[in-house]
Amino acid sequence: MATRSLQSLLTGLIDYAGLFPPARLSMQAAVEDYARARLGPHEWVLSRFICPASRLDEFEKAASPFFPGTFATSGYREHAHAGDPWEISALIDSPGVDGLKKDLARIDAFNRRHAQEDAGHASIDIIELKAPAPAFIDEAIALIPDEIYPFFEFPITQDCRGYVAALAGNAAGAKVRTGGLTPDLIPPTPALADFLRACAAVDIPFKATAGLHHPVRSELPLDSTPGAPRALMHGFINVFIAACLLKERDLDDAALRAILDERVAANFRFADTGVHWRDESLDTTELAHLREAFALSFGSCSFDEPVADLIKFELLEP
Repeated sequence: MATRSLQSLLTGLIDYAGLFPPARLSMQAAVEDYARARLGPHEWVLSRFICPASRLDEFEKAASPFFPGTFATSGYREHAHAGDPWEISALIDSPGVDGLKKDLARIDAFNRRHAQEDAGHASIDIIELKAPAPAFIDEAIALIPDEIYPFFEFPITQDCRGYVAALAGNAAGAKVRTGGLTPDLIPPTPALADFLRACAAVDIPFKATAGLHHPVRSELPLDSTPGAPRALMHGFINVFIAACLLKERDLDDAALRAILDERVAANFRFADTGVHWRDESLDTTELAHLREAFALSFGSCSFDEPVADLIKFELLEP
């Protein structure tokens, strides 16, 4: 069994983004993959299904038979009756403020339909959107209903404090892109460290996306296609333990960057009482609180891949 501190780190950590590169699954395949993961032994690590708002109709058609409360009798569906409602994070992909209004209307219609048991329980309670400038954040927050929590993505390879300042005091979080299909899309460690420090300073929760397929920082292919470029990728254990230690222990820059750059999995030690990295530690209660309030989740196009690596490192049982 996973230790208590590892459970605190991993519970609800992975948002499923199978529609996006490098997986690029069809809607039907992604829905079935997510439904299968919800029934698997590591379902407690899984969080929301990420879907573009523009594809909600397609998603609804494919996924509705799997929603809890839907009365159907084949495949996974007989298991759905006892399950929790599907939680979805909608990616706002219509441009500008007018596009946001249109996508929010789609989301409201979806939530109204799936508040009813006979339609299957599902809920979009999070949205993710890009902020082209800090001023956009204020405009968008004024439009977003209270029941929807937004994450704003912005570039971090330049000074991001203006974006973080725009989020301060609002019920909103930051979203950081930690990788991509080419090496130039992986932010350097100092930029990622500065982003985490800016969020910690003003109590802004964050989530991550892209490039965190593996637990510990390592050099790997960026895609499964033959000849895909290799690069040094960030690890999700590195990022989330670094963020939590920063928030609770106010690490200096050298220690923060050293955790993000750690490439030896054994240097992260998970006990029932807490997690340790070299001379730094967090007890399990602190870690659980920070995961709920600050370091929230990351999107991955695969659920099986990060779980398989955790099993390989003997952190999870097969």
